[in-house]
Amino acid sequence: MHIALAATFSIAQTQPIVMASTTSTEQSGLFGTLLPAFKQASGIAIKVVALGTGQAIDMGRRGDADVLFVHDQVAEEKIVAEGFAVKRFPVMYNDFVLVGPVADPAKTKGRDITGALRKLNAANANFVSRGDKSGTHAAELRYWKSAGVDNPQFANYKACGCGMGPALNIGSSSNAYVLTDRGTWLSFKNRGELVVLVEGDTRLFNQYGVMLVNPARHPQVKVAEAQKFVDWVTSPVGQAAIASYKIGGEQLFFPNATR
Repeated sequence: MHIALAATFSIAQTQPIVMASTTSTEQSGLFGTLLPAFKQASGIAIKVVALGTGQAIDMGRRGDADVLFVHDQVAEEKIVAEGFAVKRFPVMYNDFVLVGPVADPAKTKGRDITGALRKLNAANANFVSRGDKSGTHAAELRYWKSAGVDNPQFANYKACGCGMGPALNIGSSSNAYVLTDRGTWLSFKNRGELVVLVEGDTRLFNQYGVMLVNPARHPQVKVAEAQKFVDWVTSPVGQAAIASYKIGGEQLFFPNATR
């Protein structure tokens, strides 16, 4: 009897928790460093489902994930207010950049993202949008609105409904402009003639948050294990693991957890 119970407990303990996260954290390679470090510290494995932030948050709302690691603060605060997730913690940031052809036919280069988007709209430039309700797509739409373009519909604006890596591949093959998070850009190998054209605008700040899915709404949530990840990734050890992830000597994400 005791042996059977111990075996059952052991099996339960080895079940991975499900983390709904973004394609940017997955495709940048961050989780390849972060999750093995967490497993070594805790013995807990994590299965990542990488989607656009909107879809990841919907997974939490349905109870199909234990923890959310995403980057759309407005949407994150909304799901907490709705009671589908427990308190949101800031965990790290990087920034968005506008990349485009080195010739820059729309003359966007500089620090002003809204000015650049006005130029793209006026020039009917080739632009690839993720169009997938991701955190990056939500940010892009905010920037268009700030630029006075509520609904970009110029002929060469194309929404792929895809992740950050595929959007960059399309941009590279068609010499188009793309808004991307810097982490995915730094890890992206198929750049073609694309270069960073707009960066440094304070509006391009890109904050990530982490949240436990609310067990009061979804009793199947692995509360203890998921909470351990939230605690670890916002602890000095987890924050150091984030800071240590670099490509070509360049840091991709900057820890800024507050508890």
